[in-house]
This record gives sequence, C-alpha cells and structure tokens, in this order.
Amino acid sequence: MHVLYFHQYFNTPSSAGGTRSYEMARKLIERGHQVTMICAHSGRGELPLSGSSGDPLRTGMIDEIRVIQFNLQYSNYLSLPRRALVFLRYAFKSVKVALRMDYDLVFATSTPLTAGIPGIFARWFRGKPFVFEVRDLWPELPRAMGVVKNPVVLAVMSLLEWLSYWSATACIALAPGIKKGISKRSPKGLPIAMIPNGCDLTLFQPAQRKDLDLPGGRPDNCVAVFTGAHGIANGLDAVLDAARVLQERGRNDIVLVFIGDGKRKPHLMKRARIEGLNNCRFYDSMPKNRLNRVVSSCDVGMMILDDVPSFYYGTSPNKFFDYISSGLPVINNYPGWLADMIREHQCGLAVPPRDPVAFADAMCRLADNPELRREFGKNARRLAEQAFSREKLSNQFADFLEMNRNNI
Repeated sequence: MHVLYFHQYFNTPSSAGGTRSYEMARKLIERGHQVTMICAHSGRGELPLSGSSGDPLRTGMIDEIRVIQFNLQYSNYLSLPRRALVFLRYAFKSVKVALRMDYDLVFATSTPLTAGIPGIFARWFRGKPFVFEVRDLWPELPRAMGVVKNPVVLAVMSLLEWLSYWSATACIALAPGIKKGISKRSPKGLPIAMIPNGCDLTLFQPAQRKDLDLPGGRPDNCVAVFTGAHGIANGLDAVLDAARVLQERGRNDIVLVFIGDGKRKPHLMKRARIEGLNNCRFYDSMPKNRLNRVVSSCDVGMMILDDVPSFYYGTSPNKFFDYISSGLPVINNYPGWLADMIREHQCGLAVPPRDPVAFADAMCRLADNPELRREFGKNARRLAEQAFSREKLSNQFADFLEMNRNNI
C-alpha cells in the first residue's frame, strides 16, 4: 500500500517538535508499505533534503520515507491572517499532489484544519480512501480561546470541519473528547479510533541529575521543566505566578525551566525580568535527541494549559508522554483526562487552574520529598510502558489504516 501522508509540520528526531508522524510513517514502512510525506518548512530546522532552503520544492528520502517539502515559511510569531494564508497555500499545493500522484490511501493530520482539504479532493475526485487524524477540535478551540471571533470565519471553519468528517472514510482522534466531537458531526457508523500521542520509551528514559545538560544547573536544585510551544493556549503566565509565590517564600532551590518557542515567549521573558523572577530560566527549542537528555535529568515535568474547558478532554500533549516516559512526576494545572490519569496512577499532582498558591504548594511538596518524587516517577514510567508505548500505538495506527485501505 502506498500512503500519501499530509502533515504540514513534519519533524524528525533530529529537529525540534513532535515526531508522531515520523514514528507512524516508519511503522508503516516496517510493515512493508510505502509512504510519501507532504510537508512544509516548519521553521524548526532544515530537513536533509536535496536543494537549498530557498527552493520552492525540496525532495528526498529520510529513513525510507519519501519527503516532499514546500517552501512555505511559517512561524508562531506571524499574525493570524498571515498564518491562515500559509495554511491555505499548503492546502492548495497539496491538492495538486493528491490529484496527480499514484497512491492507494490518503492520510491527513491536523492541525491546521486545512490539512484535510487534499483528502477531501482525493476522496471525491479520485475515489481514494481518506483517513483523517484530528489533533484538535476546530472551530471549538479557537472559539473557546477567543482567538477567532469573526462569525463568518468561524462558520467557514465549521463547514470545513463537517466536510472533512463526511468526506473521510475513517478518522483517528488523539483524545477522548476529540473522538466524541468527531462522532457528533460525522456520519453514523464512521470508523473512529482513539490513538493518543505516545511514549518513545527508548528515546526518553529515566536519568540522573549529573546528566543535566543545561547551563547553570546545580545538583541541589529541584528542577521543574516545561517543553513545547509558548503560545496563548499554553497559559504559561500561571507558572510565573507560582514562581513569584515561590520566590516570596524564599524557595530559591526550586527552578522552573522553559524549553521551546512561541508568540508569548518574549512577553514571558520580559515579565520574568521585570519582576525579578530569577527562578525562571528560558532556553531555545531543542531536537528530541537532545531534549530527551535534558528532560530525563530534571525532577518534575510541568503539564500546563490555559483554563479552557475544551482542553480538558480534547488535547493529547506530547510533553506529557515525554515526561512519564522519562520517569518524571507531573504537575498538571487543568482538569480532564490527564489530571484523572495522574490521580488514578499516582504519577504526580493535579492542582486547580489559575491557583498559584496551590501550584507553589505542590512544587514545594515535591521538592521536599525526594522519596515521593521517586515513587511518582516509577509509577509514571510504569504507566508509559503499560499504556502508551509508541510501539504499541503505532501498530494500532498501522492496523487501522490497513483495515480501512479499501473502505470507499
């Protein structure tokens, strides 16, 4: 089977960002299938492809995955209209590939929602099976966050969401709430699998503090780490609020580390500087094959999102799975399926949203109880191995695509 795989933000372990599509594509190839990945320049480092970065189109083979990359520069710092233009340009170029290339099945993964457009065309103009993977519910999330308020834009997004579900021959959801949302708006009987993000158990493993690969790290600090996007949705001001409480308490032994980039990062760094929050440290994005060493040598993983009800059961953040794979106890600051799991499996602490005192209390409790941290960390690694192994989930993914390869 030849799978035409559309993911605008494709990354490999040697580049910064999530590698779910890389791992899923590799599993398909391991099972004897062919994969062509259609992506765009992510702004997170160059993929090893032919040509120069200024070429309109670059191609190449990466670990047996055929990659076609459009030169569409993207950044979280772009305005919403400019980001939307990049999304639409990617969709338009992808449609041309879907209409011309020879393949057996189209697989498209959001975000953005426009990633499903080539699958819609492949389904109705080529009669190809189309499996649509939904990472976030649109337009529910941007509406709930207040990022998109224009009723016309919201209506167009809602129509595109509906059309994607009704064109798909099967769907994959990354979280329980996403599966529920798809089922509400899709045809009755549409196959829907819930396959969350997973744990790279060989890449992310427990380590020792002596392996901490960050400038200025001290062995006697309790280091809590956040990795990933620094955007509006992440609500990282909540961590700085807790940092201020910790500093007022004189808890200079607790250090809060932020690794990544995003539109809110300059604001966060400026706020930390103005308020003298010396317990907050900011670092650039890292490829996973360095990030794994940093994360696993920290003491606590911070699972942070803004207090938006749509997030509670509708997200599947990579960082959570990296933390538990690394054997880190997790502090989570919003309700939902991850908070429920943390409590059930005793692999960290869940605190109320927008409560900096409760967050600081939880950090102090973990900092003052290394035995508790170790117990939570062992439970976290056990949960990663038993429920979220990338090997297990990628096999489920490949099984699902094989079952739906002839579903027209």
